[in-house]
Amino acid sequence: MTATARGPLRHVLVHLVTPLLMCLGMGLAYMSAFVTPEPHHLPVAVVGSDARAHDVTRSLGARAGDALDVRPLASRAEAVDELKSLDISGAYVPDAKTPELLIASAGSDMSALATEKAFTPLAAAQGAPLKVTDVAAPVDDDPTGQGLFFLLVAVSIGSYASVAALGAAGAGLRMRTRAALAAGVSLAVSVIGAALAGPVFHLAHHGLAGVWAMAWLYSAGILFIGLGLHTFLKRWTTLVMMILFVMLNFTSSGGLFRPELQNGFYGSLHSFWNGAGFVEGVRGQLYFDGHDLGRSVLTLVVWLAAGLTLTAVAALRERGQRAAALAASRPAAAPAGEAAEEEMEESVGV
Repeated sequence: MTATARGPLRHVLVHLVTPLLMCLGMGLAYMSAFVTPEPHHLPVAVVGSDARAHDVTRSLGARAGDALDVRPLASRAEAVDELKSLDISGAYVPDAKTPELLIASAGSDMSALATEKAFTPLAAAQGAPLKVTDVAAPVDDDPTGQGLFFLLVAVSIGSYASVAALGAAGAGLRMRTRAALAAGVSLAVSVIGAALAGPVFHLAHHGLAGVWAMAWLYSAGILFIGLGLHTFLKRWTTLVMMILFVMLNFTSSGGLFRPELQNGFYGSLHSFWNGAGFVEGVRGQLYFDGHDLGRSVLTLVVWLAAGLTLTAVAALRERGQRAAALAASRPAAAPAGEAAEEEMEESVGV
């Protein structure tokens, strides 16, 4: 192979690094997070203060080990309150004739199934049918409650793909112009998200304005973080954005599996990542009377503040670069092919 041919081949191989890393990263993230969900200290309760309830609590806790976190509750009403506060995933009410399991499947359909799987053998052992009562069920239009996860996917892709477009096509614009465009795009993405959640798929039967506000905060945070990163990372921005807002974000959001069904890594991310803030905030608003909504909003505000700060730092960096270029006698123009290659690289992520 001639030296002339080796140059273009090397360029192609360098550009192939990004999609191959995306392939590896997506496989590792999704398969480690979703393929083998298992309970880890899944919080459940046994209702009652009599000897039967104490025996069930003790035997179930000993048999389940680290899989379940079994606690006693004095009354059924207390169990319902804790379910609606998302403090527990299920509550078992022992009864000789009709034992009952209380769940809140709107909090997590998979956690409810895991809870049912844990308590069904108890009822079967005494030869009685298990009555399952759902105290917080999702709407009929979203029977599994997983529609919020797919809403997260739609809003996320609209946001991070727009970063690639702003970076590649808007490279010649001043930062203030790109920031204004990012603000406009985040508004458009949030309106699309609200339309999908409301009139299109009817995930939100009420509180649609709140869903839109959460989507706007979430989208704006992603856009401004990406806008700031592009100044420093250039063609690698798309890969970093996918790591932050797809690989780590979707897997830790709690939209499919809550942290109690995942390993400790994703469970810890769930406590502060922006996707979890969006999903839990919308879920709490729609099904749990705004439970923990303030924490979710604060999470999204912090991410947005980080994005605005990063964008401001990037604007200062670009201003300094322009001043240095003006100070040079004849600033060298960037090679014509470089900008085109960068735009192609970023388009891969879109």
